[in-house]
Amino acid sequence: MPKNEATPSRPCLLLLDGHSLAYRAFYALPEENFSTTTGQTTNAVYGFTSMLVNVLRDEQPTHVAVCFDRSEPTFRHEEYTPYKANRSASPDSFRSQMSLIHEMLDALHVPHMSLPGYEADDLIATLATRAADQGMNVLVVTGDRDALQLVDDRITVLMTRVGISNMTRFTPEAVEEKYGLTPVQYPDFAAIRGDSSDNLPNIPGVGEKTAAKWIREFGSLEELVNRVDEVTGKVGDKLRAHLDQVLLNRRLTHLLRDAPLEQDVTALTIGRWDRGEIDKILDTLEFRGEIRDRLFKTLGAAEATGEDGEAFEVDVVRLGPDEVAAWLAALPTGPGHRAGLAFTGSYAKGAGRLDGIAIAVPGDGAPGRAAFVDPVALTESDEAALRAWLADESAAKAVHDAKGPMLALWSQGMELRGLTCDTALAAYLAMPGQRAFPLEDLARSYLQRELRGQADDGGQASLFDDLEEEAARDLGLRALAVAELADALEAFLETRGGAGLLRDVELPLVGVLAEMERAGIAADGDHLGRLEAEFGAAVKQAVEAAHACVGEQFNLGSPKQLQEILFVRLGLPKTKKTKTGYTTDADALAWLATQTDHELPTIMLRHRDQAKLKVTVEGLIKEVADDGRIHTTFNQIVAATGRLSSEKPNLQNIPIRTVEGRRIRQGFVVGSGYETLLTADYSQIELRIMAHLSGDESLIAAFESGHDFHKATAARVFDIAPGEVTGEMRAKIKAMNYGLAYGLSDYGLSAQLNIPVAEARGLKEEYFEEFGGVRDFLNAIVAQARQDGYTETILGRRRYLPDLNSDNRQRREMAERMALNAPIQGSAADIIKVAMLGVHRAVKDAGLRSRMLLQVHDELVFEVAPGELDTLRDLVVGRMNAAYSLRVPLEVSVGVGRTWEDAGH
Repeated sequence: MPKNEATPSRPCLLLLDGHSLAYRAFYALPEENFSTTTGQTTNAVYGFTSMLVNVLRDEQPTHVAVCFDRSEPTFRHEEYTPYKANRSASPDSFRSQMSLIHEMLDALHVPHMSLPGYEADDLIATLATRAADQGMNVLVVTGDRDALQLVDDRITVLMTRVGISNMTRFTPEAVEEKYGLTPVQYPDFAAIRGDSSDNLPNIPGVGEKTAAKWIREFGSLEELVNRVDEVTGKVGDKLRAHLDQVLLNRRLTHLLRDAPLEQDVTALTIGRWDRGEIDKILDTLEFRGEIRDRLFKTLGAAEATGEDGEAFEVDVVRLGPDEVAAWLAALPTGPGHRAGLAFTGSYAKGAGRLDGIAIAVPGDGAPGRAAFVDPVALTESDEAALRAWLADESAAKAVHDAKGPMLALWSQGMELRGLTCDTALAAYLAMPGQRAFPLEDLARSYLQRELRGQADDGGQASLFDDLEEEAARDLGLRALAVAELADALEAFLETRGGAGLLRDVELPLVGVLAEMERAGIAADGDHLGRLEAEFGAAVKQAVEAAHACVGEQFNLGSPKQLQEILFVRLGLPKTKKTKTGYTTDADALAWLATQTDHELPTIMLRHRDQAKLKVTVEGLIKEVADDGRIHTTFNQIVAATGRLSSEKPNLQNIPIRTVEGRRIRQGFVVGSGYETLLTADYSQIELRIMAHLSGDESLIAAFESGHDFHKATAARVFDIAPGEVTGEMRAKIKAMNYGLAYGLSDYGLSAQLNIPVAEARGLKEEYFEEFGGVRDFLNAIVAQARQDGYTETILGRRRYLPDLNSDNRQRREMAERMALNAPIQGSAADIIKVAMLGVHRAVKDAGLRSRMLLQVHDELVFEVAPGELDTLRDLVVGRMNAAYSLRVPLEVSVGVGRTWEDAGH
């Protein structure tokens, strides 16, 4: 056992250098891979938390504290003004995460501290010395080598090396092995060596080897100074010439062990952690999966508050032949009684398999009751009883993420009706900013219960795991958790105004989306194959052209190689500087194409466009099922605004405004047995919603004028007749019309229109002079949201934005942009969902065979059965127009054709 570990008789204090570790995490993990749906970067928080969890797990200290630097000057700055003056300002995306790291530590009840005038190193040195004096062992985790002066038989330093996981353990022996010096000698050596990161100069021409040699030879810096004349040669002259700087370095690198801290080291224990607090911050940061599991496993040995971790109590029976009907008949019925269901099996590409069903009811103070049913082993009477109960509208049921189970049941010839709660949907409406809603996490957050059963990966597949031993009990636990959670979430939604939205819109939509996924849309495989070959050839041509114009081969997908070619070899103008060099993203390449006559930036843009199209088509081809149709998955609980998204494949990513994108849409065709495709979409729905919500009479009049809307608004802004509006004027005002609904800034508008920021600002001012009601409405949205903490759509869908009151400018401004966008985009999402429900019911009531296949933003795609086109067109237009009554009436455009592109309009 290492001498510095905690033992029953000797406690161990773990001290962490907060800023040092956070900085290392920030630069070790790519920003683009760590951000929330609100745009908050989280790489530093994630990395810091991961390091903290790892060291708590591996070292198992009895005491812990995190020390932080402060922004105020320290005594070192007072003595030496250039101290650390060479350091550039921390990136905004790093600074915005420091308060989140403090929130994480607060949630974990880990003590943390800072002190004006002192650095974190001084606090660590003080606490480490006190702890060692009181007989404790100490572990210091830092990336600062100055901490090595603290090492002794009681104090060990864990020095971060590569990334966020590798650390070197420095004991006295390890320091001597590394530097040939004792820890006591280390600060003398460091004073001679200097430290560029702290802006402490070295002695010119004197490196680490010479510095270490002098300290070994003379024993200490003090002795070296006393005998400095014994150092001969040019290096001796340089030492004597810079002796004052060396002595200053020594004073500045010395860590204070007597900082005026009031903390008692014996009190620096991890507090009684509260799972609800930790879940809340993890949800805010949108940390899922592995780090959450590691964190709770590590904390498992610590003491929890409240009733966290209490298990569900359930008696599970595995129903044998001819037992299903009797068990179902004994279930309580009527108001207030609802069964929870859980399933195992699979569903993909129009085909499904059902392996097990668990049905559970709460026990009203007693353990809950649950039954496990194996669909394969059912007798005829069992199957008939189960089918009838599942389809019984009067038998209330709750399911977690019900669409997948619903599809799997259909594949077995069964229907799920009587669904009164989907716990994933209910949780989404309660906290729409989260990315995932695992049943385990919801049980902890809303029931303070621990679901001890099969692992849940947080996605739809979590209800479709392969059966193992204990599967019946595990599934019964899940079913009971769903039943109890449904009650808790509905009660919570009542306080947040979302119960009606769940009941009237989101729950009925589950079955509609399931039918659309099961139907899919036919694909023209030959057409897609030709496009793949064509785009592949274009990619190859672009690669060859790039190599030819540069005169050598290079990897077009390597930013590092491209930076070397563009900015070193070719000497093109520098773009925006990033951590990895000058950026070579699409915007940068487009800018370079305007700044130089060299053809490489244009070739690179063409290469990326064609490569993206090739990847898109390849993805579509892979997703064509055995029935020749593409079955996308619609996500109902992903977008915080309420919009639906799709995946496998993502049909919202198929470009519509380019010739190539429209050619891809030609690969989606009418299927066998149907006559044509019909598309219907809302015309300028978000602008109509903005006119409705703002009540701006000028904007409403522009819609009612009969002119092209963007021309009509441009005419008002520029005070000219609509016929005098040029294409450039229309483009500017169109960008304004749409941009305002998304919180478009002056800078964003200038970039979009390629005009100076001052001109963009003036354009907005002119716009608001004419449409003052829009300006007042947008200002009122943010003010009201800041007061309430959330925004709300026309149907009461809320989006909570706590960062509106943040003292962090970056987080606050991001929240303000979301506050502008959420009511408008969210209301559009509400309306299209209501329209889908209305159209679906009308098609069923009319007995039509035509069916709805896709929803992409504001567009619906239908497959029309022979002889039903006129009826379906009238029905779709009527129901979509009637979805909601706005001051500017909704307007629906319809198109018909053999392909999705042909049916466009």
